Amino acid sequence: MALRYIDELELVGRRTFVRADLNVPLKDGAIADATRIEAALPTIQWAIAHGAKTIVASHLGRPKGKPDPKLSLRPVAEHLAEVLHLEVVLAPDCVGAEVERLSRSIDRRQVLMLENLRFHPEEEKNDPAFARQLAAVADVYVNDAFGAAHRAHASTEGMARIVPVRAAGLLMRKEIEALSRIIENPERPLLAILGGAKVSDKIKVIEHLLTKVNALLIGGAMAYTFLRAEGHETGDSLVEMEHVETARQVLARAKERQVALHLPVDHVVTADVTGKTGDAKNDVDIPPGMKGVDIGPRTIAHYRDEIRRARTIFWNGPMGIFEVDAFSRGTMAMAEALADSTAMTVVGGGDSIAALARSGRMDDITHVSTGGGASLEFLEGRPLPGITVLEQ
Repeated sequence: MALRYIDELELVGRRTFVRADLNVPLKDGAIADATRIEAALPTIQWAIAHGAKTIVASHLGRPKGKPDPKLSLRPVAEHLAEVLHLEVVLAPDCVGAEVERLSRSIDRRQVLMLENLRFHPEEEKNDPAFARQLAAVADVYVNDAFGAAHRAHASTEGMARIVPVRAAGLLMRKEIEALSRIIENPERPLLAILGGAKVSDKIKVIEHLLTKVNALLIGGAMAYTFLRAEGHETGDSLVEMEHVETARQVLARAKERQVALHLPVDHVVTADVTGKTGDAKNDVDIPPGMKGVDIGPRTIAHYRDEIRRARTIFWNGPMGIFEVDAFSRGTMAMAEALADSTAMTVVGGGDSIAALARSGRMDDITHVSTGGGASLEFLEGRPLPGITVLEQ
């Protein structure tokens, strides 16, 4: 990609608009997990250190196009002030005369944080007039929000066409480089591990990965659609019946391409997912009245062996109902196996990252992606609007 990055720009005295992804989880008005803020720090710190008038913008939650005090970026601004040891001024809005005035009056010892971009419905509509209002506060535009790069919104795509100088941030560079290594020139064997509830959510990335990977491990509820396509009994497990034929075609394509596509050979099953207890079922078939809720011990052992053999690994999606402890063993086993691996490892998706965090092994992964949906679309080979608009 012909991209410029923030460390190639002259920033002294220039209003530098950093579009970050600071969409952090909140609990009782406080930040529950600051991972996304920490990931954005290198770009913000680079702008500050190189004399920019630094302006930070982000969305937070789903305020449905109107101001919501519970989704104000004030807690994020306060957290940034603590970690940067600088004054962070929270603007009353993200556009308007007062925001323009503040953008000109701040100095290099301050950071201006704009209020939640999604307080305006025009943000997600990529409204041209709103994009021009955002662009009015910027001499330089830097997109570091990889997690929102697959959305053509006013702050990720529209305003980038207007601001005279545009570039990508340091986090964006890390994301692009790590994901590009998977699809362009990976050290082999290349292994992908995909989980989650629905085949329909992952079918495009599976089809694209079949042209790249040596092996594919499937877990989560999506595995039951594949097992049904193979003719197995799946009991009361979640199966997307309308995608069984699609799964059958994927299995045939994997065989044609000599890609080893692995499905669970045993399961943790339960009659009642609310009961929070399950039994190991030492068989690929699941009896009527029972639901598969996690991969079983034989599958865990088999998947660990595949992970040990791989030299490049991508993982997205849990192996079971991860939020229930009794059904989280498969997902936790994948987290620990990847952390133990000497391969180049890339992990994306909220539950996969949560499993890593719970295991305390986050630092043992080569790259943890901040964008679940964006990373999947990147691996599908789809152009991401927030990146393509930056290309020279």
